[in-house]
Amino acid sequence: MHIAVLMLVFMTMANQAWAEATKPVKLVVLGDSLSAGLGLPAQEAFPQKLQKALRAKGIEVDMTNAGVSGDTTSGGRDRLDWSVPEGTDGVIVELGANDALRGIDPDLARAALTDIVQRLKARKIAVMLCGMVAPPNYGADYAARFNSIYPDLAKRFDVPLYPFFLEGVAADAKLNQADGIHPTAAGVDIIVGNVMPTVEAFLGTIAGQRR
Repeated sequence: MHIAVLMLVFMTMANQAWAEATKPVKLVVLGDSLSAGLGLPAQEAFPQKLQKALRAKGIEVDMTNAGVSGDTTSGGRDRLDWSVPEGTDGVIVELGANDALRGIDPDLARAALTDIVQRLKARKIAVMLCGMVAPPNYGADYAARFNSIYPDLAKRFDVPLYPFFLEGVAADAKLNQADGIHPTAAGVDIIVGNVMPTVEAFLGTIAGQRR
């Protein structure tokens, strides 16, 4: 009798652990217009296309597009608590393009991103950073100060980094809308394809922490 009860307890515990490990990972993409999908139908935005690509590989995620057009790193920090609800497993941070375009002091962007990462980690939420590169018009000194933010923070906080969100898309007229800044649907496809290995590794880490 005791053995049967113990077996039932163990099976229940195992089933609960399996359910926890296999339920969809709740992901939030905290970003600006580049991830929000400015100028595109909702289903063509980065978070939606990333979710579709992951599902094609059998990886289930519950994806939230928390991109706000025009947002800076400081804007993302200010709305962090309501953009990332309780129960979120991981956040992909895609912020900084507007800081660079406006020539905002890199120290301010660094401080805002630092605060975002620290606050998410304090909530036991995994973080992945997507880097940005400063345009050349502000000079080499500005670029060096800005471009170093992302690798520095990734190393300091031991979080995964995709070095440049627009890799393979930036400055290619065929892959950008008429403004020359925001990706077309084809451009988003390239971004998703490029970022997938980093995202898959990120999700693997989250899954490992659930066990």
